Amino acid sequence: MIKFLKIVLVLTFITLLTWMLVVKYSNKPTVDAKHQVLIERVEAMGKLELVKYRFSDVIEHKNISTFLPDASVLLIVKADAVGCVDLTKLNPDHIQVVGDSVSIQLPKPEICYVKIDHKASKVYDTKMAFFREAALVDEAFKGAELEVTKEVMKSDILQETKTNALHVFRPLLQGLGFTKMNISFEL
Repeated sequence: MIKFLKIVLVLTFITLLTWMLVVKYSNKPTVDAKHQVLIERVEAMGKLELVKYRFSDVIEHKNISTFLPDASVLLIVKADAVGCVDLTKLNPDHIQVVGDSVSIQLPKPEICYVKIDHKASKVYDTKMAFFREAALVDEAFKGAELEVTKEVMKSDILQETKTNALHVFRPLLQGLGFTKMNISFEL
């Protein structure tokens, strides 16, 4: 009888151990997500993107607090800035054709957007952030976007946009049969 109880006890222990392992490693949460995607707006696009600059910003962002320890985050932010010409602003008065000559006055170059690339950006270190970490990182990214936008405005992106517009439009106009071309930009 004791031998039978030992066997039952060992089998019970093995069964319990197997059940615990199965529960622990096979208990994957299931996801049930329902989406209702709607088209909110359709816009005609006429912006010809001509140059893209990639910026990197190394940030040490600190929140100084009176009662709590100072929280800080160190991150490297990658951002893209794109220069473009909005061709929707081009109207027939800006184009003059005489024989094989053409004169076009393009809209002035503009910065289409400055956008943080969150996939390429990295958070390297957070100190004393605890429950404030998400807000601290969010503040750092917003500050980086403002700083990168300032740097974009200081850069030669608009001049590079003009140069690239000339490189795009000259061959296009030559392909249309124009031999004399005057391409200028609005002031």
